[in-house]
Amino acid sequence: MRISKLTTHMAGLGLATSILFSACTAQKNVNAFVTTADQSMVFKPLSIPLDNGSSADANTIVLNPAVKFQEMDGFGAAITGSTCYNLLKMKPEDRTALLKETFDPVDGLGYSYIRISMGCSDFSMDEYTHCDSVGIENFAIHELDKRDLFPILKEILAINPKVKIMSSPWTPPIWMKVNNLKDLKPFPSWVDGQLNPAYYQDYATYFVKFIQAMEKEGFMIESTTIQNEPLNRGNSASLFMTWQEQRDFIKTALGPAFKAAGIKTKIVAYDHNYNYDYPDKEECADQVGYPEHIYADADAAQYIDGAAFHAYGGDKSEMLRIHTVRPDKNLYFTEISIGEWGDGYSFANDLMWNMREVGIGTINNFCKAVMVWNLMLDENHAPYRPHGCNMCLGAIDISSKDYKTMVKNSHYYAMGHLSKVIKPGAFRIETKGMQQDGVYYTAVLNPDGTYGLVLQNDTDAEVDIRVSVDEQTFNCKVPSRSVSSFIW
Repeated sequence: MRISKLTTHMAGLGLATSILFSACTAQKNVNAFVTTADQSMVFKPLSIPLDNGSSADANTIVLNPAVKFQEMDGFGAAITGSTCYNLLKMKPEDRTALLKETFDPVDGLGYSYIRISMGCSDFSMDEYTHCDSVGIENFAIHELDKRDLFPILKEILAINPKVKIMSSPWTPPIWMKVNNLKDLKPFPSWVDGQLNPAYYQDYATYFVKFIQAMEKEGFMIESTTIQNEPLNRGNSASLFMTWQEQRDFIKTALGPAFKAAGIKTKIVAYDHNYNYDYPDKEECADQVGYPEHIYADADAAQYIDGAAFHAYGGDKSEMLRIHTVRPDKNLYFTEISIGEWGDGYSFANDLMWNMREVGIGTINNFCKAVMVWNLMLDENHAPYRPHGCNMCLGAIDISSKDYKTMVKNSHYYAMGHLSKVIKPGAFRIETKGMQQDGVYYTAVLNPDGTYGLVLQNDTDAEVDIRVSVDEQTFNCKVPSRSVSSFIW
């Protein structure tokens, strides 16, 4: 079975890896971590000598810290209701050990950004919002979040208090929904519908109350999107929301409400696929370029920090295009899942695709934060809601037979390779030199003055590289079909 196959190997990495994680001697050595597609090495720690010198060799990567691009916020995964359910089924000591391995910025992978749902998602234990009784005066954090989400967030923040949190609603309270903006008939369904403009102010108050309630519990909401997948009518909890609606909601209600309440949470637009055409191309024909249309309205744009994207359709180059249109606005990558669709899940293929397209690819297109979908599901892809994904895998899959046996999938290590060497507050810097098909890389200058480099070799041959910066160099043989992270 897939779960039992890797358990012994993964468990054996624990202590030795943890010791080497914290044994960084940045003045003399480069700390490296290597994962191969065939899993002969899985986040294997290595120490590489650092020397003085320079090189103009064809395989030299030259870092230029004088040229800086976007500031990085962090990397991580979604802490869904299903994730919380599975984590809470674990023995406390096992859960703590796993969360430390994942979030500890010194001895662990250093995950630094997580995404939560504002109310239910397609991976929740029920359908709900925080105001299911008619009237915004009835707002209250739902009991399922108090029971499941709060304990997990508290444990994560105890391990790494600097973890950032992004919130995203899948649906507003259903009493705020209508069938369409012409008929404005009540639409009492979790799935589909549109936001009644008559409730724009109440819905803005809903956001304010949520952020204030979370802050009262010790959970600072760094950023919020307006609607998860606003062009997806068919999710288990969903809302169709055009850019015109999102623009009007932000400029007439949400932005002013945040300003009046002193809310510093960043407002992030869009939060859907690169290609803007899901699920109905004809219906979404005028939605292409969704965030740039909102930015064109100065009254709305003044409140917006940036835009978020998913990779279920289109190409990461859309991030660069949006950046070129509005370089003053930030970019976030907020969701991609692995799963059993198509040809099925493959650690090797998904590690390579996700690092190229979602990791290094989005960073080099000006993205400042990357989050994948569920941190944890069980071996049955569960729990999940009707009409939601029943083939998704978590970054970690845990056995529901013992809630101890785990497989850490490609997403877990892809995010780890980024978060381990790219720290919050780092700046992506210019890289020059080596240009080889199938070799991808990105580099940063961290706030503490260390350098981070993430490199992917998606070829079938080992590659010799030399890295040079500030008259310091190191050499490394990069295995075929592998991801390597370096910090020094």
